[in-house]
Amino acid sequence: MEPIKVNFKDCDRLFLEKTFDLNQVRKHLLLSEWILQCNNYEIDEYENKLLFRMQERLVYRVDDWNEQELIEHFIAPLFSLIDFNTDVYGMFSERLLKGTIGDYELSGYPDAIVAKGRRAPEIPYFCFHEYKKEQENKGDPAGQCLAAMLVAQELNNNQRPIYGVVVKGLLWSFLVLQGKAYAISKTYQAIDEDIYDIVKLLKHLKTIIEEYVKHS
Repeated sequence: MEPIKVNFKDCDRLFLEKTFDLNQVRKHLLLSEWILQCNNYEIDEYENKLLFRMQERLVYRVDDWNEQELIEHFIAPLFSLIDFNTDVYGMFSERLLKGTIGDYELSGYPDAIVAKGRRAPEIPYFCFHEYKKEQENKGDPAGQCLAAMLVAQELNNNQRPIYGVVVKGLLWSFLVLQGKAYAISKTYQAIDEDIYDIVKLLKHLKTIIEEYVKHS
């Protein structure tokens, strides 16, 4: 029997919870640890100056940018500051991510993933989805990111937690999926002091991914 094909864009949390028995928890140890580890990272003078300029540009331009412009002028430079590209793993954009889970084949093209592999993504560890404005009705952004994370979990043979980030305009939310349980952080505002926490969270994400690579 052919699996039922579902695109990430058509997924919301209600569908994922009912179909795959996922459960959103208010507190998750891995998410709490991810946030707590921010205290171990610092923002140096170069990073601070760069973030200040990026924030100024964001405040002035964000209402006029489309999704691609927001990625190119703010999100991509922010990820580049952390540098998720090595000889072993890298950040890939708009690459097909597909997996069969039970009776369903979930697939789509996430805005970005960090995955093991040099020329093409092989084992994904992190999924990123971006939406231009907070008020735009484009389905359930967290659900769509979670669907990609669910496939990433399957491709990892359910052996490790998967991390994710959803950006809606100025707002960043961080996700963790472990087994059937998932959690979503509070929202972080990229135009205020939260930007430092965003960068520190991404720095620790890189540390987590490097540990994954060592043991894969």
